[in-house]
Amino acid sequence: MAVCIAILTKDNCPLYLTCENTEDSLKMHFLVHTSIDVIEEKLNSTKAANDPRDLYLGQLYPNEDYRIFGYVTNTKIKFVVLESVNHPIKDGDIRQLFSRIHSAYISLVCNPFYMPGDPISSVPFKKTISGLLRSNYMSARIS
Repeated sequence: MAVCIAILTKDNCPLYLTCENTEDSLKMHFLVHTSIDVIEEKLNSTKAANDPRDLYLGQLYPNEDYRIFGYVTNTKIKFVVLESVNHPIKDGDIRQLFSRIHSAYISLVCNPFYMPGDPISSVPFKKTISGLLRSNYMSARIS
């Protein structure tokens, strides 16, 4: 089950970070920032090897408590999802989650009142992302 979603700029500045459990938000923030090096390494090493249209980077690295996944848009905006090791998500479901996050981000950027690069404070965007976390959390609890 996804427990944290983060969005970073192409310069690795955080635009948005939300966690299911607010008590662990500092730890999640640290894990997101440690994943930046792995994302950069994957982007630089796989330019020629992989299809450049595939934005999904896959699992970046595992931790004792979490598995960290990455996704990069064409404009180099980075999405990071932390998943609990206790309730793993299938690879197809992670891809679908990233696709939904990307769609929400596109809707945000299309808003003429949003300045790209500013921290995300859009209420509809926050509701969409928290809904994704909540629905992901509930589906993991049911199964």
